[in-house]
Amino acid sequence: MKIYELKNEHLLKITMDEAWRFFSNPSNLNEITPPDMKFEITNNPGTEMYAGQIITYRIEIFPGINQNWVTEIKNVAEKKFFIDEQRFGPYKFWHHKHIFEEVENGILMTDLVHYALPFGFLGSIAHALFVKRKLNNIFDYRFNHLEKMFND
Repeated sequence: MKIYELKNEHLLKITMDEAWRFFSNPSNLNEITPPDMKFEITNNPGTEMYAGQIITYRIEIFPGINQNWVTEIKNVAEKKFFIDEQRFGPYKFWHHKHIFEEVENGILMTDLVHYALPFGFLGSIAHALFVKRKLNNIFDYRFNHLEKMFND
């Protein structure tokens, strides 16, 4: 199984309290996910994150093709990091660590994602053809949206 890595860093000109309040609220995922994914939380996870929390949602993986996705918040270190892992969904493996670090001009937020695709070599081909680009587009959208929210 091939495990891929995606790493993004973003300097946000906000306080740690502001960063944690926004990113640890599961309902804010809607705001930072590209509209073309038709992201919809399908349970009621509440407004505060905790280890063991289950979040269910639907996304559109291709036009007209929807996928249920279930993640679990595996670990939370308040104002430091949290980790979400896929339980059911489009990936064979998904581990996403969100890291928050106070720096001179604000908060350095790092997304570190390790993921694998199903279907063996067909998954590798799909990764090369569109999955890698789609993930980069999602994080580019997130970056641009957060820039407007917090850095303009």
